[in-house]
Amino acid sequence: MAFMRRIGGAGAMVLLWSGMALADLPVLRAAVLEQGTVSWELDVIKTNGFDTQAGFDLQVMGVAGNSAAQIAFQGGEADVIVSDWLWVARQRASGRDYVFVPYSRAVGSVMVPGDSPAQTIADLKGGKIGIAGGPLDKSWLILRAYAAQVADMDLVTETEQVFGAPPLIYQTALQGELDGAINFWHFLAKMEAGGMRPLVTVSEAAEALGLDPDTPLLGYVLKGEMLRAHPELAEGVAQASQAAKALLATDAAEWDRIRPMMNAGNDAEFAALKAGFLEGTPGTGPVDEAAAGRMLALMADLGGEELVGPLTGLPEGVFVQPGS
Repeated sequence: MAFMRRIGGAGAMVLLWSGMALADLPVLRAAVLEQGTVSWELDVIKTNGFDTQAGFDLQVMGVAGNSAAQIAFQGGEADVIVSDWLWVARQRASGRDYVFVPYSRAVGSVMVPGDSPAQTIADLKGGKIGIAGGPLDKSWLILRAYAAQVADMDLVTETEQVFGAPPLIYQTALQGELDGAINFWHFLAKMEAGGMRPLVTVSEAAEALGLDPDTPLLGYVLKGEMLRAHPELAEGVAQASQAAKALLATDAAEWDRIRPMMNAGNDAEFAALKAGFLEGTPGTGPVDEAAAGRMLALMADLGGEELVGPLTGLPEGVFVQPGS
């Protein structure tokens, strides 16, 4: 018997399948970092029923880190993770049928102390820069290319780099021990709330390099074999993600509900985290694959095989495009 279910609030779409009971919906096991920012969105999706309204049953399993999530995904213990599309492209080039559904375009920036005299990237010459994520961090690579183009400056040789875990870079930056810092977006939001300011954003640097700052870096990663069995799942995941972001963009009460998950130390951090999350909302149109290819070429040039593996170009089928 066919039936429909009305979706209220930000969902604004109907997608329950004809003749299927809730128990018959495909289960999507998501492996995500415990207390990570992705878990905020997944909690909104699950609590508001955006998963079942989009045709799947979301089950969330917390893991200790991104590597653990990738291992669970590749080993069959999880059906979806969040990763960057460069990782997906590298896996496809190695013969793994993984696809990418946009989740966020949030990227970093170079933060400096609020009283720093620095006004441009060139002003960091001779200074100490803290970098979360290691020497192959994508924000760091883009900013290296940007500095070379706009200031004829080699950030590797003309600054001192301190690589460390995101919390360490966060703490040392706020303590005034760094002239500049590059961190993951949610730590940057807290750093700005703590009095630091952005010197140049990665989006600004990307645009100056001829890249598309709207290219979503992070996405939900699914397996092609699951999509062949349930071809509507990719669109369903995209719809659930969009519904969650739409709700968070309009409903302050929903933010208050998930605030305990956000590890915000005060109201300023809470406000900065909200703004940073929403700023990363990707567009709903197709990903510009030509722009992604240009970014891949830049990453290959600076990061080499250690970052992109055997990739020489963007493999076909990385991105799930609307309606595909």
